[in-house]
Amino acid sequence: MGDRPYVLLSCAMSVDGYIDDAAPERLRLSSAADFDRVDAVRASCDAILVGAGTVRADDPKLLIRSQARRERRASRGLPPDLTKVTLTWSGDLDPGARFFTTGESPKLVYAPSGTVAELAGRLDGLGEVVDAGEPLELAAVLADLSARGVRRLMVEGGGAVHTLFLTSGVVDELQLVVAPFFVGDPSAPRFVRSGVFPQSPERPMRLAEITRIGDLALLRYLAGSERG
Repeated sequence: MGDRPYVLLSCAMSVDGYIDDAAPERLRLSSAADFDRVDAVRASCDAILVGAGTVRADDPKLLIRSQARRERRASRGLPPDLTKVTLTWSGDLDPGARFFTTGESPKLVYAPSGTVAELAGRLDGLGEVVDAGEPLELAAVLADLSARGVRRLMVEGGGAVHTLFLTSGVVDELQLVVAPFFVGDPSAPRFVRSGVFPQSPERPMRLAEITRIGDLALLRYLAGSERG
């Protein structure tokens, strides 16, 4: 993996590959049992990353929910919560978003060189704005996270970020939950967008695990360093 963290990409989607519908309310694709599983996966990581579009659309906290897991992390000398990371190309981030206002761990915002100064001034210390090149370079983001001690990075969306990480060939593990229904709306967001993916018929991922969670199916694929 060189100078980058182990990258675990986590996503829930409908049978036909959608991660939401077009309604104003967030589509519930998962279950309480799966949310708890995801919380456990989060607790095993050092940092969690979403795109700025997800911060705007979903206003996520990106915290570890279980107090017991938080305490176990603390007992191992780790912060209770993960370092929060977002990528922005436009710099369009609200300082009042829960990404910035919840949790005590660092908040890192990677942005293109031309937006760094204005965005840093607007966030006013709520998060550290990091110059990621012009245009934004994913390799620079991952190298910087590694230098900060991030060994295990969890990526949680949205579709543009999934596509960027997968097409860049930097995903080591994919945890994909499939919900037992269809969305069928071409205007709704999908798991990935169009792109040239190294995970091709000639270079497929390895299915390492299938887990039933009620009527959900968890597919765990190894795509990178553990591909074998």
